[in-house]
Amino acid sequence: MPSINPKDKAFQNQLLVLFSLQIGLKNLILNNILENIGNGKKLLAVLIDPDSVTDEQQLANTCKICTAAKADLILVGGSLITNGFFDNCISIIKANTQIPVLLFPGNIMQVSNEADGILFLSLISGRNPDLLIGKHVLAAPGLKKSGIEIIPTGYMLIDGGNITSVSYMSNTTPIPSDKSAIAACTAMAGEMLGLKLIYMDAGSGAQQSIPAKLINEVRKNVSLPIFIGGGIRTPEAALAACQAGADVIVVGNAFEHDSSLIKKIVDAVHQPHP
Repeated sequence: MPSINPKDKAFQNQLLVLFSLQIGLKNLILNNILENIGNGKKLLAVLIDPDSVTDEQQLANTCKICTAAKADLILVGGSLITNGFFDNCISIIKANTQIPVLLFPGNIMQVSNEADGILFLSLISGRNPDLLIGKHVLAAPGLKKSGIEIIPTGYMLIDGGNITSVSYMSNTTPIPSDKSAIAACTAMAGEMLGLKLIYMDAGSGAQQSIPAKLINEVRKNVSLPIFIGGGIRTPEAALAACQAGADVIVVGNAFEHDSSLIKKIVDAVHQPHP
């Protein structure tokens, strides 16, 4: 009988499909992500920060553009949320698109039953116990009652060339972008702890996106879906991240300045990848 190489791409895809079937219908969003990845499809998530939304009609139009461009996910969250627009923001999004809406919380106040699910972030790249487990204990009772889909996510900050809001607010030091081995070991630990996703983020407004070498090193060492965000401003940057091993590309700031980019980056992400 021929031996099976666990790093073989086809074998990894089969495992992802089997894993998605085991999860069952309860976790529809995660199940859908895994099925798409298992079929070789890369995904695009649009990140909307309620603090950056100044016009409700503009938000509604952005949602319609996302739908027309066939974006796969919408993430909602930010480091602060100071304008009291969080719940209303999600309601407007849900009224204007059928794209699944996932919470991307900066703190325990950023929870809403209006969303479809939440990336339950554990900041595994840092050493701040509050963001590893402390805040999760406070949020757990409300989340259990909410009925929204909860996706345990290993959140890793990667140095994007400048101090970002998330690194400042979390009081943690990002993993240096040239330390691929540290990033890979951190992601492996997250997988061994039972987390379902790895989200590597250079942070909003990052000067540079996460290097392909680092993404590839993590990809070679974990079988979980990998989200990549921060500093991705062009279709070329999104494509490079996909080719390096990213499964889901997250773009936010670039779309705030030019919503026409959504279609261009979706097309780059959705094209066939070897």
